[in-house]
Amino acid sequence: MKTSVIIPVKTFQKSKTRLHLSEEKTKKLCRLLLEEVIKTIDETKLIDETIIVTNEEQVSDIIKKYDCKKIQDEHETSVNNAVKLAEGYLMDNEFTHSIVLPLDIPFFYPEDLERLLKFSSNNSVVIVPSRHFDGTNALVRTPINSMTPRYDEGSHRFQIESAKNDDVRISIGLIYRLMLDIDNTEDLEFVLKQNIKPEFCDKIRAIIEK
Repeated sequence: MKTSVIIPVKTFQKSKTRLHLSEEKTKKLCRLLLEEVIKTIDETKLIDETIIVTNEEQVSDIIKKYDCKKIQDEHETSVNNAVKLAEGYLMDNEFTHSIVLPLDIPFFYPEDLERLLKFSSNNSVVIVPSRHFDGTNALVRTPINSMTPRYDEGSHRFQIESAKNDDVRISIGLIYRLMLDIDNTEDLEFVLKQNIKPEFCDKIRAIIEK
């Protein structure tokens, strides 16, 4: 098994607009979220490489710090396209498993990813929906081109539909900490009340309350 995590990262200027934060706070928050996600992946034993697909130059230091692979996404047309850009590299380097994660799900622990991978098998897809079941918070594909992602259409049900078209085994992983994301002000309030990773939540508060 050779496994990679793909993290599509939009330029910060285009990110998290529904949080209604200043440009400076948005940048700081996105950097904080991304680094926490990468750090947790780095602590996960079963992950061989983390790939950041981005056109955002302000994450270069984080990528270098954790020895990630950067793939340039000059056009930023969609999450689907960002994932496709990573697929070529994964195929060329004989990866067998890929996990697509967004940068806004920083509350998981290494054991959550390890549990997620245990759901996977040959010719399979594992989907972790958001807590509202209106998006996809994690997508595991074995092999890495086992189905065509459909991120930009909203609900995780579109991922299921795509996987059915490609005749692969489909599992839904209801792993609570992976289902927590920060997409709008309601999400932000909710996750801070949960207070998973208290020190990290304090860092979020320091940014948004300053």
